[in-house]
Amino acid sequence: MHRYRRLLGYVRPYRVAFVISVVAAVVASTLDGFTLALLIPFLRLLFGEASGIAEAPTVVERALALVVGGFLDTGDRGSALRNVVFIILGTVAVKNLAVYGAGYLGQYIQEGVARDLRTGLYAHVQRMGLGFFQRTKGGQLLSRMVADTDYAKWVVSAALVSVLQSTVLIAVYVAILFSLSWPLTLVTLTVAPAIVLIMRPILRRVRTRLRDAMESRGELAAVMDETVEGARLVKAHGAEEYERRRLTDAAQGYFWGILKAQRFAVLASPVSETLGAGVIVLLLLVGTWAVTGTGILRPELFVAFVAISLRLLPPVKALSQFPAHAEQSLAAAERVFQILDRPADDVDPSDALPFPGLEREIEFRDVWLAYEGEDWVLRGVDLTVRRGEVVALVGPSGAGKSTLVDLLPRFVEPGRGVVLADGVALSRYSRRSLRRSLGIVSQHTVLFHDTVRNNIAYGDQAGASDDAVRAAAEAANAHDFIAQLPRGYHTILGERGMRLSGGERQRVAIARALLRDPPILILDEATSSLDPGAERLVQQAIARLLENRTVLVIAHRLSTVARADKIAVLDGGRVVEQGCHAELVAAGGLYQRLLSLELSATAV
Repeated sequence: MHRYRRLLGYVRPYRVAFVISVVAAVVASTLDGFTLALLIPFLRLLFGEASGIAEAPTVVERALALVVGGFLDTGDRGSALRNVVFIILGTVAVKNLAVYGAGYLGQYIQEGVARDLRTGLYAHVQRMGLGFFQRTKGGQLLSRMVADTDYAKWVVSAALVSVLQSTVLIAVYVAILFSLSWPLTLVTLTVAPAIVLIMRPILRRVRTRLRDAMESRGELAAVMDETVEGARLVKAHGAEEYERRRLTDAAQGYFWGILKAQRFAVLASPVSETLGAGVIVLLLLVGTWAVTGTGILRPELFVAFVAISLRLLPPVKALSQFPAHAEQSLAAAERVFQILDRPADDVDPSDALPFPGLEREIEFRDVWLAYEGEDWVLRGVDLTVRRGEVVALVGPSGAGKSTLVDLLPRFVEPGRGVVLADGVALSRYSRRSLRRSLGIVSQHTVLFHDTVRNNIAYGDQAGASDDAVRAAAEAANAHDFIAQLPRGYHTILGERGMRLSGGERQRVAIARALLRDPPILILDEATSSLDPGAERLVQQAIARLLENRTVLVIAHRLSTVARADKIAVLDGGRVVEQGCHAELVAAGGLYQRLLSLELSATAV
């Protein structure tokens, strides 16, 4: 019930539309019952009675006489028959208008709820730290954001209107049936408790299997996402068959998961219909005896009773199927809420200060950091970066270089110790203002399926002028190749910028940083995988980018950091050496050994 109540909260913005749809559903159901009740005077007139109103009318007949009596008792049987037909046609037309209105509004509500769930989930995911994305598969997130929200929307709107309409129909039909013959009505209603008792154990199995099936669907989406993202690697290694098998296994898991769930879910319809058919047979036997054997029921009333009883089956069937469908919807909602209920860890307190900029220095003071438990990635790091300095971070793979620079934009937080800017802990400043003062250029360039201009002006697409974008591109040695693209700066780059070479993507990323003009720059060696020609152009752009900035460079090739003001050598999460290039070479420590290994590899 908690999940259901929580989902109903998403209907609140659409309460006016919901109330109108409910009213329309009630009107449609009431008119449907009224149309069936008109069978009684119609059959009387058809069987040769002079009037559509009986001498000893039932409650329904008295109500009909009150509403349309003037059209039923005209003294002319042909005229009265014609009037009944016109009333039925008019009522059916109005009823279907109400059905259309309820159905359209139901769709409006459910699509609005799905949209709100998606945007709310996306907004919450954006407030999660990088650790969340490292632990969560992208395909699983995509599955919850797209497919699960689609399933979840069903129970809060269309289902509610459908259930309400079915409930009103049943109430109207049962009221009419009781007024015609209460003994036969009791026979008809025996189906309801039987359906409830049979469906309860079925629903328990549906709930469990649906949760498992949705997890399998998430795995399927994750495999597809990885395969698309790594298409170049898959083809380069001839691993198409391996990936095809992986996808087939995931698809097979989802296939069997859905079948196991649906094996029980689809029982709702045949069970309810079989029980309903049994009740109708029983009703015909008892009703025939009541009409021909005892005469306690008039023929036209019995025919109307059977017709209404048959019309009673679809809403009863719809209600019996609702719990099975609702379980699927609620299971999907539960997966969405699992993400929404995770506390956001990339948000700032209300008293967070705007970052005023760097005046003197950044200090890492006894910084320890672990992603999981006591598995420390950084161990007691002490490092000072003065304003305007270029500080290079070097060391073997896994030494903690990237983790150390991730502390500046607060992608991660220290477990112990503190990072300070001009003596103030970075945790006092809002993440947004801090990140606005930082520029990050990585060897893993991220470009979006958008125009060149919007990729360069990312984060300020509306505010950046075309002249500023072009100036940044020229400074990054990117303008010439951009001008040769089919639509210049308005060319769509394709997913992940696949239309560009590695060097071109790097220069677009540098242009992005130049346009932003950040006072503090984090540079993850951007030329390690480029050919000499592309590297020369990128190095020229980087040289312009470094001017008048405080820079931390993660260096993979030591030959590129010889001119850094300071070099910090990391090993095992600790800073084991500090100094300029000449000092570290003279010291003969880890830096000298790493440099010798690199020079030997280059010579070979």
